[in-house]
Amino acid sequence: MASMPSLRDRVFSAYGLLILPQFLWATNAIVGKIAAQHAIPPVALAFWRWVLAFAFLLPFAWSALVADRAKLRAHWPMVLVLGALSAGAYNALMYAALATSTAINVTLVASAMPVVMALLARVWLGERLNGRQGLGIVISALGVVVVVARGDITVLLSLALNRGDLLMLLAMASWSVYSVLLRRHPLGLKPVSLLAGQIGAGVLVLVPIYAWERAGGAVLPLDLTTAWVLPYTAIFPAIFAFYFWNRGVAAVGPSIAGVYTNLMPILTALLAVWLLGEEFAWYHMAGLALILGGIAFVTGLPRRRAGA
Repeated sequence: MASMPSLRDRVFSAYGLLILPQFLWATNAIVGKIAAQHAIPPVALAFWRWVLAFAFLLPFAWSALVADRAKLRAHWPMVLVLGALSAGAYNALMYAALATSTAINVTLVASAMPVVMALLARVWLGERLNGRQGLGIVISALGVVVVVARGDITVLLSLALNRGDLLMLLAMASWSVYSVLLRRHPLGLKPVSLLAGQIGAGVLVLVPIYAWERAGGAVLPLDLTTAWVLPYTAIFPAIFAFYFWNRGVAAVGPSIAGVYTNLMPILTALLAVWLLGEEFAWYHMAGLALILGGIAFVTGLPRRRAGA
């Protein structure tokens, strides 16, 4: 009989690598809301976050970048596109959405991401979802709806899209396309080389947008909040989360990986209870059960194989 996998093996399995980014991105949503409340401009936050992330990562990625320099030159257009969609567009749009819309609306828009990723993977990659996986996506999405609606159908009926919701819709589309392209165009780069390359590309894309924001009078405040928000978002939701996500998507594909994004809203709610003192209600527990149940359906984790 085969030995049971160790805790380290489970955490760093493909599915563990997809869960870790959701927790780190949940903290990013909490910190992004704090940043918005302290009048930190969204593009400035995204730009300096990625500048710091690139500076932190470069010493560790240098040898891999040198080894992959020929591949980077050959694939620079795709690296630029990946960086523009992820480090560039997604984060700036999400921060802007948090500043101009409610958390309920933004999270509900983002909950469509697994469906969009699965559809794009079907069209571009020819990936098929079986009935069990399709049911898992529906169950998991239902869990997100329960959480963001706070168990009250009237909350959903009263929702109206505003500028922030539209920005989050663009962010969701940007991330979905990025994840599918990541699978469609494997570049043969070392994971740390790909991460450094796309961060650098994202910074380049953000330069003119950041200049435009500054020209409009938005100035990054130099205070204690900025002093901890920038390094935190640069290291944990940026470097570590992107590294884990890239490896997880490459292993299982965007259709299965997409359903894991439904963990972020419930993890955000749990963190809000702990860090912001918000109430943990019955609908949080119900949503968590549905989300985890949907993920189990998609990945087939409950099905035990002989000799496992």
